[in-house]
Amino acid sequence: MYVIVAGGGKIGFNLTKTLLDGGQEVLLIEKDPRKSRWLEDRLGQVVLRGDATEVATMEAAGAKRADVVAAVTGFDEDNIMICRLAQKVFGVNRVIGRVNNPQNEDAFRLLGINNIINSTRLIYRLVLQEVDVCGLIPLLTLKGGEVEFLETVLTPEAPAAHVAVKDLILPEQCLLMAILRQEDLIFPRGDVVLLPGDQVIAAARAEEVEALRQALLGSA
Repeated sequence: MYVIVAGGGKIGFNLTKTLLDGGQEVLLIEKDPRKSRWLEDRLGQVVLRGDATEVATMEAAGAKRADVVAAVTGFDEDNIMICRLAQKVFGVNRVIGRVNNPQNEDAFRLLGINNIINSTRLIYRLVLQEVDVCGLIPLLTLKGGEVEFLETVLTPEAPAAHVAVKDLILPEQCLLMAILRQEDLIFPRGDVVLLPGDQVIAAARAEEVEALRQALLGSA
């Protein structure tokens, strides 16, 4: 998989490093010369100095063959432009946009950018206790909010603890995506047994999120 990451801030740097550690082909685009040099010193040849809102830069990055473009700069206008450029000019099927100002979320969706990351909205929900720290934490929404990627940590009392994946009774429109157990990444196939402390990542239709929470964590 070839991924282009636009924006060399903390998110872009850590995303690029994580993808590289996972064996993916990645290119990080950063337009600020000083920041770009800092990134090159730490990441090497995978850093391209340039403006990802410009066609020439995206051409130099090989956007035509990119599987994913993630626009994670600190400016919503740039992220929108990068996503639209990737979609319309280079035909990239999967674009992901970082939303810094929650008021701009509708603009992303109206322009067909449905894979968005809105950290401000997540923190807002946590502050208002709309997300229980012992419950499901939303990571990402797709298809205009119809599908959610969520994360939780299993407690010893959770009904899913000590249960094999094949024996879990999950809602029909839900899927376990990954299990993070200490330093290990585990793909949740049938015989894998969930353990207390497991960090579980799942995908679910919005209307079935509560049912997923019940299946994994039980009653609030």
